[in-house]
Amino acid sequence: MATMPLYSSIHDWKSYIFMRTLLVLLLFGSTALCGSIIKTLPGFPGILPFKLETGYIKVESSEFFYYFVESQGNPSRDPLILHQLGGPGCSGLIGFLKQIGPLVFNLSTYGATLPSLQLAPYSWTEISSVIFIDAPIGTGFSYSNNPEDHFLSSDTNTALMVNKFMRKMFIGINCLTVLIIMQWLEDHSEFKENPFIIGGDSYGGLLAPIYVQEILEGNKMGQEPFINLKGFYVGSGHTDTDIEKNSIIPYVYHMGLISDDLYERAKESCGGNYVHVNATNTNCLNDIAKIAQNIPAIAIQNWANNKRVQDALQVRKGTFKKWYRCNFEDVGEGTYTNNVKSAVGYHKNLTNSSIEVLVYIGDHEVDISHISAERWIKSLNLTLHSDWRPWYTADQVAGYTMTYKNFNYRLTYATVKGAGHSPTEYKRKECYAMIQRWMNKSPL
Repeated sequence: MATMPLYSSIHDWKSYIFMRTLLVLLLFGSTALCGSIIKTLPGFPGILPFKLETGYIKVESSEFFYYFVESQGNPSRDPLILHQLGGPGCSGLIGFLKQIGPLVFNLSTYGATLPSLQLAPYSWTEISSVIFIDAPIGTGFSYSNNPEDHFLSSDTNTALMVNKFMRKMFIGINCLTVLIIMQWLEDHSEFKENPFIIGGDSYGGLLAPIYVQEILEGNKMGQEPFINLKGFYVGSGHTDTDIEKNSIIPYVYHMGLISDDLYERAKESCGGNYVHVNATNTNCLNDIAKIAQNIPAIAIQNWANNKRVQDALQVRKGTFKKWYRCNFEDVGEGTYTNNVKSAVGYHKNLTNSSIEVLVYIGDHEVDISHISAERWIKSLNLTLHSDWRPWYTADQVAGYTMTYKNFNYRLTYATVKGAGHSPTEYKRKECYAMIQRWMNKSPL
């Protein structure tokens, strides 16, 4: 498992309790369209100094829950980002509170029942409006009135649903009343012209290029409203299972986590293929087992299930069993079909478009390493535009970057120094500088 932020058990427990509570105060805001404007949150002193809206968008029989934060800069001109989390089954609330959103926990000032919230430094909402979505169905607070929908979820079906979600968000259909529809149009029609960016984190990195292709094809077919898609980013993104798994052992070797002898022995016995190992190749299997003993798995606990927070977020009672950071029970084996084993083909198709792409990855990641990212990017056969070089924040090396082009298509690749999975949880300052420069089409 890729490295993740590690907290003490008491902090994990406190965060867990708070996230449950935080999923409620967002419930008692004023009505806005299909959702509500959230004025206050448990743990945050006073009125929120930014516009937060939560709600549901109905797509067929499914109800997708979202968190929308309006840009604190120039919302009429700043980009609109849809930030998709991983899993599949990881809630958008993680992006809101742990990665790029305007709030973070302050566990040092823990209240009677909940940790405090404070404004987050280097929030992407300072320079863009961001939608965090619970997708696919079964994730976070998203649900379906048809139980069969849980068993129809897949990579490609989720992309189709998200395309419909975005178009319905812009035109405001499927709300409960005509008044709500009119209110939605009044409040959101301004974003139709804003540059739109798709973002995929972790498993969301596999979905992002699928979403982009679906949206571009919809635009080409004349679907309304037109989505002003300008680019997408992939952060620590799952892209190709075989490439990623075959890159783990070379990565841990180069990080000094296994010995020269063990690495050379495994490389010889496995022939460089550590994924589809023949059951009769006992030497390879034994070497892989010895390597695995040197790589401990680290996981963090789920947070959120407090009723106050769910009420505050305007979560509909009785529509879910429990909130999970990543719901692998309902969005897992038997219910979700991973029908795209590699997104490289989608990336290849998109090289003929006129969009900007950012691929960034922590240089301390194991499961989805920079080695695997560089391998699949190389397979796109793009023209090198800017060679490997360091990029900086505050005169300090923040990572390394290179840029590729194909006519009007441009892909920027960046490592984030010292970051694990995912970089935005480790290096907010560096990732803020990175996304700001990329959105402005400036060199990192």
